[in-house]
Amino acid sequence: MEAGCFEAVVHDLRAVLRLAAGKQAEPTTAIIDSRTLRSTPESGSRAGYDGAKRKNGSKLHMAVDTLGHLLALHVTPANRDDRAEVGPLAEAIQRATDGSIELAWADQGYNGSKAAKAAEEQDITLEIVRRPQEKRGFVLLPRRWIVERSFAWATRCRRLVKDYERCASTLAAMHSIAFAGFMLKNAASLLTQNA
Repeated sequence: MEAGCFEAVVHDLRAVLRLAAGKQAEPTTAIIDSRTLRSTPESGSRAGYDGAKRKNGSKLHMAVDTLGHLLALHVTPANRDDRAEVGPLAEAIQRATDGSIELAWADQGYNGSKAAKAAEEQDITLEIVRRPQEKRGFVLLPRRWIVERSFAWATRCRRLVKDYERCASTLAAMHSIAFAGFMLKNAASLLTQNA
């Protein structure tokens, strides 16, 4: 997991799938969000309490491209603020894409000058996708649903529904392995279509 093999597989599969979809190999736009995973006794002392979701666990900060393919992951205790983690996530995004990302869409949890400045330090413009004022209840926000769909893909893997891992790096690696599997399935279907 330390060698970054699965991250390299995800990177290569992302490039293949983007080219097959008629896009450039490296994305220029990212969509970022976070979700809280409930802790287990194995996750131990690195878990924190997320007051907004009323869960004790770890928070997974994730960035995907416009097709929903994984760009970067960052794992923190659940009590960490989303805005405070924009800097490390933006750095991981640029490292994974060789600095090609120019714009990142995020929800209103990333609002504020501190988050925008942290993204700007990595040459990323942070754009907040706002909810329409006149709407009430559930609203499907343009662009934002893509990252939510990616989180749903991850929940297909039972091991990723809760935080069963002792180390945060293992949790991130398990997500990379899962996304490599999803992307490999899509790449395989491309091969069978072209055969």
